[in-house]
Amino acid sequence: MKLTTEEKTSILFALFVTALIAANLLGTKIAIIAGISVSVGIFAYPLTFLITDIIEEVHGKEKAQHLILAGFVSLIVLLGMVFLSVSLPPAARYTANAEYSLVFGTSMRIVIASLVAFIVAQTHDLWAFNFWKEKTHGKYLWLRNNASTMVSQLFDTSLFMFIAFYQMTPKFTAAFVVSLIIPYYAVKVLVAFLDTPFVYAGVNWLRK
Repeated sequence: MKLTTEEKTSILFALFVTALIAANLLGTKIAIIAGISVSVGIFAYPLTFLITDIIEEVHGKEKAQHLILAGFVSLIVLLGMVFLSVSLPPAARYTANAEYSLVFGTSMRIVIASLVAFIVAQTHDLWAFNFWKEKTHGKYLWLRNNASTMVSQLFDTSLFMFIAFYQMTPKFTAAFVVSLIIPYYAVKVLVAFLDTPFVYAGVNWLRK
C-alpha cells in the first residue's frame, strides 16, 4: 500500500500527539537506567523533537508550527480531562479512588509543567532548526537536528523539573531538582545524538 505525503504527514502528527500524551500520563514513574534515575517519559518525549525536525525539514516552518499547535491543544484537552476525572466523586463500588487521585492528580501538575516546558522548548527548537538551516544553506541535517534539539532539551528539562517537582515534598529543594536535571538532561542529549539516523530515515520516507 502506497501512502501519499499528506497521509504520511498525518501519521507523524498522530505519533507526535501520542508520544506527547504518553510522556505526560506515564511520566510519574521513575526508573533506573544505567544507574541513572529518569522518568519513563524519556522513551516517548524525545520522539516529539524528532518528528518536529522531520516535519520542518520537509514541509517548512509553517507546517511545523501547526504540529506544535496541535500538541499544545492536545495538552490543554488532556489537562481538562484529568482535572474533571479526578474531581468527580467516585461510585460506591469503585474502591481505588485514592490511588487513582494519587496517580492522576500528580499527573495534573506534570501536565501543567509539560505544557509550559513544551511550548518554550518546541518554539526554540523550531527557531533554532530554522536558524541553522539558513546558516548551512539547507545542508548538514545532523548538525541542525542536534544543535537545535540539545539546547531545546535543556530548556525543556529545566522548566519541567522545577514546575513539576520543586517543593512537591520537603526533599525537592532547588539543589535536589538541579541534581535531577543534570543526569536526566545527559540522557536526553545521548538520545538526541542517537536519533540522528532516524531523522534522516524519516525525512527520506516522507519525501518519497
